[in-house]
Amino acid sequence: MTATTHMTLRWKKWSLVIARRALWLNVILLGLLFLGSYVALTLGRLPIGPSEMWEVARGTPPSRAIEHVLINIRIPRLLVTIGAGAALGASGAVFQAISRNPLGSPDIIGFTTGAATGALTWIIVFGGSGANVVLAAMIGALIAGGAVYFLARKHGKVSAYRLVLTGIGVGAILQAINALLLVKGDLDLAISANLWLAGSVDGRDWGHVWPLWAGLIVLFGPMLLGMRPLAMMEMGDDLAGPLGVAVEQTRRWMLLAALLLAALATSATGPIAFVALAAPQLARKLGRSGTQPLVGATLVGACLMLAADLLTRVAPFAITLPIGQVTGIIGGLYLIWLLAGYQRQRAGL
Repeated sequence: MTATTHMTLRWKKWSLVIARRALWLNVILLGLLFLGSYVALTLGRLPIGPSEMWEVARGTPPSRAIEHVLINIRIPRLLVTIGAGAALGASGAVFQAISRNPLGSPDIIGFTTGAATGALTWIIVFGGSGANVVLAAMIGALIAGGAVYFLARKHGKVSAYRLVLTGIGVGAILQAINALLLVKGDLDLAISANLWLAGSVDGRDWGHVWPLWAGLIVLFGPMLLGMRPLAMMEMGDDLAGPLGVAVEQTRRWMLLAALLLAALATSATGPIAFVALAAPQLARKLGRSGTQPLVGATLVGACLMLAADLLTRVAPFAITLPIGQVTGIIGGLYLIWLLAGYQRQRAGL
Protein backbone atom coordinates (compact mmCIF):
# COMPACT_ATOMS: atom_id res chain seq x y z
CA MET A 1 0.00 0.00 0.00
CA THR A 2 1.23 3.45 -0.82
CA ALA A 3 0.19 6.78 0.60
CA THR A 4 -0.97 7.89 -2.83
CA THR A 5 -3.44 5.05 -3.33
CA HIS A 6 -4.65 4.57 0.26
CA MET A 7 -5.54 6.73 3.23
CA THR A 8 -5.58 5.65 6.87
CA LEU A 9 -8.02 6.88 9.52
CA ARG A 10 -7.07 6.24 13.16
CA TRP A 11 -9.08 6.55 16.36
CA LYS A 12 -7.51 5.29 19.61
CA LYS A 13 -6.63 1.62 18.97
CA TRP A 14 -8.69 1.40 15.80
CA SER A 15 -7.48 2.13 12.28
CA LEU A 16 -9.22 2.06 8.92
CA VAL A 17 -7.41 1.85 5.58
CA ILE A 18 -9.42 3.22 2.65
CA ALA A 19 -8.48 2.90 -1.02
CA ARG A 20 -8.80 6.31 -2.62
CA ARG A 21 -10.09 4.93 -5.92
CA ALA A 22 -12.78 2.91 -4.12
CA LEU A 23 -13.74 5.97 -2.08
CA TRP A 24 -14.20 8.12 -5.16
CA LEU A 25 -16.11 5.32 -6.88
CA ASN A 26 -18.52 5.11 -3.94
CA VAL A 27 -19.01 8.88 -3.97
CA ILE A 28 -19.82 8.79 -7.70
CA LEU A 29 -22.24 5.89 -7.19
CA LEU A 30 -24.00 7.80 -4.41
CA GLY A 31 -24.31 10.78 -6.72
CA LEU A 32 -25.82 8.58 -9.43
CA LEU A 33 -28.26 7.16 -6.88
CA PHE A 34 -29.43 10.63 -5.84
CA LEU A 35 -29.80 11.72 -9.47
CA GLY A 36 -31.67 8.54 -10.41
CA SER A 37 -33.90 8.83 -7.36
CA TYR A 38 -34.90 12.36 -8.35
CA VAL A 39 -35.75 11.20 -11.87
CA ALA A 40 -37.74 8.23 -10.52
CA LEU A 41 -39.83 10.48 -8.29
CA THR A 42 -40.73 12.77 -11.18
CA LEU A 43 -41.72 10.03 -13.66
CA GLY A 44 -45.38 9.14 -13.98
CA ARG A 45 -48.71 10.30 -15.32
CA LEU A 46 -48.96 12.96 -12.62
CA PRO A 47 -46.10 15.46 -13.09
CA ILE A 48 -44.30 16.22 -9.83
CA GLY A 49 -41.40 18.66 -9.83
CA PRO A 50 -38.88 19.73 -7.15
CA SER A 51 -41.13 22.53 -5.89
CA GLU A 52 -43.99 20.10 -5.24
CA MET A 53 -41.61 17.67 -3.51
CA TRP A 54 -40.35 20.46 -1.26
CA GLU A 55 -43.87 21.51 -0.35
CA VAL A 56 -44.81 17.91 0.53
CA ALA A 57 -41.65 17.63 2.66
CA ARG A 58 -42.63 20.85 4.49
CA GLY A 59 -46.08 19.46 5.22
CA THR A 60 -47.88 21.87 2.90
CA PRO A 61 -48.66 19.74 -0.17
CA PRO A 62 -50.15 21.57 -3.17
CA SER A 63 -52.87 18.91 -3.44
CA ARG A 64 -53.94 15.66 -1.82
CA ALA A 65 -53.37 13.80 -5.08
CA ILE A 66 -49.72 14.85 -5.27
CA GLU A 67 -49.19 14.00 -1.59
CA HIS A 68 -50.78 10.57 -2.00
CA VAL A 69 -48.86 9.68 -5.17
CA LEU A 70 -45.53 10.82 -3.75
CA ILE A 71 -45.84 9.40 -0.22
CA ASN A 72 -47.77 6.20 -0.85
CA ILE A 73 -46.71 5.18 -4.37
CA ARG A 74 -43.47 6.67 -5.68
CA ILE A 75 -41.36 6.84 -2.51
CA PRO A 76 -42.15 3.25 -1.41
CA ARG A 77 -41.42 2.01 -4.94
CA LEU A 78 -38.11 3.90 -4.97
CA LEU A 79 -37.07 2.60 -1.54
CA VAL A 80 -37.95 -0.99 -2.46
CA THR A 81 -36.00 -0.67 -5.72
CA ILE A 82 -32.87 0.73 -4.05
CA GLY A 83 -33.14 -1.54 -1.02
CA ALA A 84 -33.56 -4.70 -3.07
CA GLY A 85 -30.64 -3.80 -5.33
CA ALA A 86 -28.44 -3.00 -2.33
CA ALA A 87 -29.41 -6.24 -0.56
CA LEU A 88 -28.71 -8.33 -3.67
CA GLY A 89 -25.39 -6.59 -4.28
CA ALA A 90 -24.24 -7.16 -0.70
CA SER A 91 -25.48 -10.75 -0.73
CA GLY A 92 -23.69 -11.46 -4.00
CA ALA A 93 -20.42 -10.04 -2.66
CA VAL A 94 -20.54 -12.35 0.35
CA PHE A 95 -21.48 -15.44 -1.67
CA GLN A 96 -18.70 -14.80 -4.19
CA ALA A 97 -16.17 -14.28 -1.40
CA ILE A 98 -17.20 -17.51 0.32
CA SER A 99 -17.38 -19.60 -2.86
CA ARG A 100 -14.29 -17.93 -4.41
CA ASN A 101 -16.21 -18.09 -7.65
CA PRO A 102 -17.63 -15.21 -9.78
CA LEU A 103 -20.71 -17.38 -10.41
CA GLY A 104 -21.38 -17.76 -6.68
CA SER A 105 -24.50 -15.62 -6.43
CA PRO A 106 -27.78 -16.45 -4.64
CA ASP A 107 -29.77 -16.75 -7.87
CA ILE A 108 -27.35 -19.30 -9.35
CA ILE A 109 -26.63 -21.25 -6.14
CA GLY A 110 -30.38 -21.71 -5.64
CA PHE A 111 -31.24 -19.56 -2.63
CA THR A 112 -33.36 -17.13 -4.63
CA THR A 113 -35.12 -20.12 -6.20
CA GLY A 114 -35.86 -21.38 -2.67
CA ALA A 115 -37.47 -18.06 -1.82
CA ALA A 116 -39.57 -18.37 -4.99
CA THR A 117 -40.61 -21.91 -3.98
CA GLY A 118 -41.79 -20.67 -0.60
CA ALA A 119 -43.77 -17.82 -2.14
CA LEU A 120 -45.30 -20.02 -4.86
CA THR A 121 -46.31 -22.64 -2.30
CA TRP A 122 -48.13 -20.02 -0.28
CA ILE A 123 -49.79 -18.41 -3.31
CA ILE A 124 -50.83 -21.57 -5.18
CA VAL A 125 -51.35 -24.17 -2.45
CA PHE A 126 -52.81 -21.96 0.26
CA GLY A 127 -54.17 -19.13 -1.89
CA GLY A 128 -52.39 -16.54 0.22
CA SER A 129 -51.22 -13.06 -0.68
CA GLY A 130 -49.90 -9.85 0.81
CA ALA A 131 -47.47 -9.78 3.72
CA ASN A 132 -47.66 -13.55 4.20
CA VAL A 133 -45.92 -14.02 0.84
CA VAL A 134 -42.91 -12.19 2.30
CA LEU A 135 -42.77 -14.60 5.24
CA ALA A 136 -43.24 -17.63 2.98
CA ALA A 137 -40.40 -16.50 0.71
CA MET A 138 -38.14 -16.03 3.73
CA ILE A 139 -38.92 -19.54 4.99
CA GLY A 140 -38.34 -21.03 1.54
CA ALA A 141 -34.94 -19.32 1.23
CA LEU A 142 -33.86 -20.46 4.70
CA ILE A 143 -34.85 -24.06 3.98
CA ALA A 144 -33.00 -24.01 0.65
CA GLY A 145 -29.95 -22.41 2.25
CA GLY A 146 -29.90 -24.94 5.07
CA ALA A 147 -30.17 -27.81 2.59
CA VAL A 148 -27.30 -26.50 0.47
CA TYR A 149 -25.09 -25.88 3.49
CA PHE A 150 -25.56 -29.28 5.11
CA LEU A 151 -25.35 -31.20 1.82
CA ALA A 152 -22.11 -29.38 1.00
CA ARG A 153 -20.53 -30.32 4.35
CA LYS A 154 -17.86 -32.97 4.40
CA HIS A 155 -16.02 -33.91 7.59
CA GLY A 156 -17.58 -30.90 9.30
CA LYS A 157 -16.35 -28.39 6.70
CA VAL A 158 -17.87 -26.74 3.62
CA SER A 159 -15.63 -26.38 0.59
CA ALA A 160 -16.27 -23.60 -1.91
CA TYR A 161 -16.39 -26.09 -4.79
CA ARG A 162 -18.97 -28.31 -3.13
CA LEU A 163 -21.05 -25.30 -2.10
CA VAL A 164 -21.45 -24.06 -5.68
CA LEU A 165 -22.15 -27.50 -7.17
CA THR A 166 -24.61 -28.43 -4.41
CA GLY A 167 -26.36 -25.09 -4.77
CA ILE A 168 -26.76 -25.53 -8.52
CA GLY A 169 -28.21 -29.01 -7.95
CA VAL A 170 -30.65 -27.87 -5.26
CA GLY A 171 -31.64 -24.92 -7.43
CA ALA A 172 -32.43 -27.23 -10.36
CA ILE A 173 -34.66 -29.39 -8.13
CA LEU A 174 -36.47 -26.31 -6.81
CA GLN A 175 -36.95 -24.99 -10.34
CA ALA A 176 -38.69 -28.25 -11.23
CA ILE A 177 -40.89 -27.98 -8.12
CA ASN A 178 -41.81 -24.41 -9.06
CA ALA A 179 -42.79 -25.50 -12.58
CA LEU A 180 -44.89 -28.32 -11.16
CA LEU A 181 -46.69 -25.91 -8.83
CA LEU A 182 -47.50 -23.61 -11.73
CA VAL A 183 -48.77 -26.46 -13.92
CA LYS A 184 -50.86 -28.24 -11.29
CA GLY A 185 -52.21 -25.19 -9.46
CA ASP A 186 -55.47 -23.33 -9.97
CA LEU A 187 -55.33 -21.23 -13.15
CA ASP A 188 -56.08 -17.88 -11.49
CA LEU A 189 -53.57 -18.54 -8.69
CA ALA A 190 -50.97 -19.70 -11.23
CA ILE A 191 -51.39 -16.45 -13.16
CA SER A 192 -50.90 -14.48 -9.94
CA ALA A 193 -47.81 -16.54 -9.13
CA ASN A 194 -46.39 -16.00 -12.62
CA LEU A 195 -46.74 -12.25 -12.19
CA TRP A 196 -44.80 -12.50 -8.93
CA LEU A 197 -42.13 -14.65 -10.62
CA ALA A 198 -41.57 -11.99 -13.27
CA GLY A 199 -40.07 -9.71 -10.62
CA SER A 200 -41.57 -6.26 -10.22
CA VAL A 201 -41.60 -3.16 -8.03
CA ASP A 202 -45.01 -2.01 -9.23
CA GLY A 203 -47.57 -1.50 -6.48
CA ARG A 204 -45.06 -1.81 -3.64
CA ASP A 205 -46.06 -0.05 -0.43
CA TRP A 206 -44.58 0.69 2.99
CA GLY A 207 -45.33 -2.88 4.09
CA HIS A 208 -42.62 -4.01 1.66
CA VAL A 209 -40.22 -1.22 2.64
CA TRP A 210 -39.92 -1.77 6.39
CA PRO A 211 -38.82 -5.45 6.48
CA LEU A 212 -36.33 -4.92 3.65
CA TRP A 213 -34.65 -1.85 5.12
CA ALA A 214 -34.74 -3.21 8.67
CA GLY A 215 -32.83 -6.26 7.44
CA LEU A 216 -30.32 -4.07 5.60
CA ILE A 217 -29.70 -1.86 8.64
CA VAL A 218 -29.35 -4.77 11.08
CA LEU A 219 -27.23 -7.07 8.90
CA PHE A 220 -24.96 -4.71 6.96
CA GLY A 221 -22.71 -3.76 9.91
CA PRO A 222 -21.88 -7.35 10.96
CA MET A 223 -21.39 -8.30 7.30
CA LEU A 224 -18.95 -5.41 6.84
CA LEU A 225 -16.93 -6.60 9.85
CA GLY A 226 -16.96 -10.14 8.50
CA MET A 227 -15.50 -9.23 5.09
CA ARG A 228 -11.94 -9.05 6.42
CA PRO A 229 -11.98 -12.65 7.72
CA LEU A 230 -13.56 -13.71 4.41
CA ALA A 231 -10.74 -11.99 2.52
CA MET A 232 -8.24 -13.97 4.58
CA MET A 233 -10.21 -17.16 3.89
CA GLU A 234 -9.84 -16.56 0.14
CA MET A 235 -6.18 -17.54 0.61
CA GLY A 236 -7.38 -20.92 1.85
CA ASP A 237 -8.87 -22.27 5.06
CA ASP A 238 -5.55 -23.82 6.09
CA LEU A 239 -3.87 -20.42 6.00
CA ALA A 240 -6.74 -18.42 7.52
CA GLY A 241 -7.13 -20.70 10.55
CA PRO A 242 -3.63 -20.14 12.01
CA LEU A 243 -4.12 -16.38 11.53
CA GLY A 244 -6.96 -16.43 14.07
CA VAL A 245 -9.97 -16.74 11.76
CA ALA A 246 -12.78 -19.00 12.99
CA VAL A 247 -13.22 -20.37 9.49
CA GLU A 248 -16.37 -22.48 9.71
CA GLN A 249 -18.13 -20.15 12.15
CA THR A 250 -17.39 -17.13 9.95
CA ARG A 251 -18.58 -18.96 6.85
CA ARG A 252 -21.78 -20.10 8.56
CA TRP A 253 -22.85 -16.72 9.92
CA MET A 254 -21.90 -14.77 6.80
CA LEU A 255 -23.86 -17.26 4.68
CA LEU A 256 -26.86 -16.79 6.95
CA ALA A 257 -26.67 -12.99 6.77
CA ALA A 258 -26.29 -13.02 2.97
CA LEU A 259 -29.11 -15.53 2.65
CA LEU A 260 -31.44 -13.36 4.74
CA LEU A 261 -30.68 -10.30 2.60
CA ALA A 262 -31.31 -12.23 -0.62
CA ALA A 263 -34.56 -13.60 0.82
CA LEU A 264 -35.73 -10.14 1.91
CA ALA A 265 -35.02 -8.70 -1.55
CA THR A 266 -36.77 -11.59 -3.30
CA SER A 267 -39.78 -11.45 -1.00
CA ALA A 268 -40.18 -7.72 -1.71
CA THR A 269 -39.80 -7.78 -5.49
CA GLY A 270 -39.94 -11.38 -6.68
CA PRO A 271 -36.91 -13.09 -8.26
CA ILE A 272 -34.45 -10.59 -9.73
CA ALA A 273 -31.71 -12.00 -11.94
CA PHE A 274 -28.22 -10.65 -12.69
CA VAL A 275 -27.90 -8.00 -9.96
CA ALA A 276 -26.34 -10.23 -7.27
CA LEU A 277 -24.10 -11.82 -9.89
CA ALA A 278 -22.77 -8.70 -11.61
CA ALA A 279 -22.71 -6.03 -8.90
CA PRO A 280 -19.73 -7.45 -6.92
CA GLN A 281 -17.73 -8.05 -10.11
CA LEU A 282 -18.41 -4.57 -11.48
CA ALA A 283 -17.49 -2.98 -8.13
CA ARG A 284 -14.30 -5.02 -7.98
CA LYS A 285 -13.25 -4.09 -11.52
CA LEU A 286 -14.16 -0.41 -11.27
CA GLY A 287 -12.47 -0.06 -7.89
CA ARG A 288 -9.52 -2.27 -8.91
CA SER A 289 -9.88 -4.10 -5.63
CA GLY A 290 -8.15 -7.38 -4.84
CA THR A 291 -10.98 -8.44 -2.50
CA GLN A 292 -14.75 -8.27 -2.61
CA PRO A 293 -15.78 -4.64 -1.84
CA LEU A 294 -19.01 -4.92 0.15
CA VAL A 295 -19.85 -1.21 0.14
CA GLY A 296 -19.08 -0.87 -3.56
CA ALA A 297 -21.12 -3.98 -4.44
CA THR A 298 -24.04 -2.67 -2.39
CA LEU A 299 -24.03 0.69 -4.19
CA VAL A 300 -23.55 -0.87 -7.64
CA GLY A 301 -26.46 -3.23 -6.94
CA ALA A 302 -28.69 -0.32 -5.97
CA CYS A 303 -27.67 1.62 -9.09
CA LEU A 304 -28.27 -1.37 -11.38
CA MET A 305 -31.71 -1.99 -9.91
CA LEU A 306 -32.69 1.68 -10.15
CA ALA A 307 -31.41 1.89 -13.73
CA ALA A 308 -33.45 -1.19 -14.69
CA ASP A 309 -36.57 0.29 -13.10
CA LEU A 310 -36.09 3.60 -14.94
CA LEU A 311 -35.63 1.65 -18.17
CA THR A 312 -38.96 -0.12 -17.68
CA ARG A 313 -40.71 3.20 -17.08
CA VAL A 314 -39.39 4.98 -20.19
CA ALA A 315 -39.87 2.03 -22.58
CA PRO A 316 -41.38 3.13 -25.92
CA PHE A 317 -44.97 2.42 -26.97
CA ALA A 318 -46.05 2.19 -23.30
CA ILE A 319 -44.67 -1.36 -23.08
CA THR A 320 -44.96 -2.89 -19.60
CA LEU A 321 -41.64 -4.53 -18.75
CA PRO A 322 -41.20 -6.45 -15.48
CA ILE A 323 -37.93 -5.40 -13.92
CA GLY A 324 -36.90 -9.02 -13.28
CA GLN A 325 -37.10 -9.80 -16.99
CA VAL A 326 -35.11 -6.69 -17.89
CA THR A 327 -32.29 -7.60 -15.51
CA GLY A 328 -32.39 -11.17 -16.84
CA ILE A 329 -31.85 -9.99 -20.43
CA ILE A 330 -29.04 -7.66 -19.37
CA GLY A 331 -27.53 -10.45 -17.28
CA GLY A 332 -27.54 -12.88 -20.19
CA LEU A 333 -25.76 -10.37 -22.41
CA TYR A 334 -23.27 -9.67 -19.62
CA LEU A 335 -22.48 -13.37 -19.20
CA ILE A 336 -21.94 -13.77 -22.96
CA TRP A 337 -19.56 -10.80 -22.94
CA LEU A 338 -17.77 -12.19 -19.87
CA LEU A 339 -17.32 -15.63 -21.43
CA ALA A 340 -16.17 -14.12 -24.75
CA GLY A 341 -13.55 -12.07 -22.93
CA TYR A 342 -12.39 -15.15 -21.04
CA GLN A 343 -12.04 -17.10 -24.29
CA ARG A 344 -10.04 -14.25 -25.85
CA GLN A 345 -7.67 -14.29 -22.86
CA ARG A 346 -7.26 -18.07 -23.17
CA ALA A 347 -6.48 -17.70 -26.86
CA GLY A 348 -3.97 -14.94 -26.15
CA LEU A 349 -5.72 -12.40 -28.34
